[in-house]
Amino acid sequence: MLNEVGLEGLTLRAIAKELDVKAPALYWHFKDKQALLDEMATEMLRRMAAELTHPPEDWRESLAVSMRGLREHLLRYRDGAKVFSGTHFTDTSYAAPMEAQMRVLTEAGFTPAEAARARLTAYSYTIGYVIEEQVMGPDPVRGAEGYDLAARAERLAEYPLAVAAGWEVFQDHDRGFEEGLATIIAGIDVTMRGKHA
Repeated sequence: MLNEVGLEGLTLRAIAKELDVKAPALYWHFKDKQALLDEMATEMLRRMAAELTHPPEDWRESLAVSMRGLREHLLRYRDGAKVFSGTHFTDTSYAAPMEAQMRVLTEAGFTPAEAARARLTAYSYTIGYVIEEQVMGPDPVRGAEGYDLAARAERLAEYPLAVAAGWEVFQDHDRGFEEGLATIIAGIDVTMRGKHA
């Protein structure tokens, strides 16, 4: 249903109607929409965890593989990153993948605090990137076209650098994500090396 109506249209009443039950029956399971979103994000994570393999030993590659996998899974659902962002997981299915990632980082010399910060930085980048990517399109779930860059360029004709930026950031999301992720990981590397040099 999320893929059909998006996060805005996903209400407990709409779900109840789809399931042909009365809304109060859903409130027995979910006290509010946030509880529903928490469970949806947890289920998304369970599916993601089921497909995970042992992380590469190199911390840079491990972080990159993990964030690519997160992005790939979030893109499977309309508004997937918005659903995932800011939710509280309802079980511990996130713990094993997190532990494996933290282990790779700490074995590479990161303190637990640095490992947590490095992971959160890459995670936050990925969530934010996918939120923007899903809002700007194109949307493979709905088949919707992306941002009309020609109209944007026309509207911003007096601002050629802003126009050029639009052609760069609103196209080829795969390349954009990879370049940004490489920058994040390089920044983590420089920051951590500086601390331990």
